[in-house]
Amino acid sequence: MAEFSLRINGKSHTVEAAPDTPLLWVLRDHLKLVGTKYGCGIAQCGACTVHLDGTAIRSCQLPVSSAEDSEITTIEGLSENGDHPVQKAWLEHDVPQCGYCQAGQIMSAAALLERNPSPSDEEIESAMNGNICRCGTYTRIKAAIKTASNSKIA
Repeated sequence: MAEFSLRINGKSHTVEAAPDTPLLWVLRDHLKLVGTKYGCGIAQCGACTVHLDGTAIRSCQLPVSSAEDSEITTIEGLSENGDHPVQKAWLEHDVPQCGYCQAGQIMSAAALLERNPSPSDEEIESAMNGNICRCGTYTRIKAAIKTASNSKIA
C-alpha cells in the first residue's frame, strides 16, 4: 500500500491504495464518488469515463499511481447543481433510458465540447465511439450534444 495525493473535483484527497489499483475503485470505494460506473473493466464501454486534466479517460484502466499531480473531474464535479449544458441537454432530449452508461456518456461529451465547441456529426461520432449504450439512445445522445454545443459552453 502507498499513499497518494489526488485532486478530484477541485478538492485534495489523500488515499492509501496499491499503486496499481484502478482509479475507478479509488473513486468508488475509497472516496464514495459512485457516479462513475464500472462497466467492462477493460476500457471498452466508457461507463467509467472521467476527465484527467480535461481529457476523457477510462478510469477502470488507469492506475491510481498515474493520476497523482493531475486534476480529476468526475460526474459529481462536472457541475455543482447538475446544470452543466451537457446535463441540461441530456434532460431536454430525454437521453437516459436505463441510465447506467450516462455518466460516462456525459463526461465524454463534455470533454469533446470543451476542446471543440461546434463539432460536426462525424466529430461527435468519433469522440463518442467506445461509449456503449446498451439501450441504444445514440440518436438522442447526438442531438443532446448538438444542443449543448449551441449553448456556447466552451
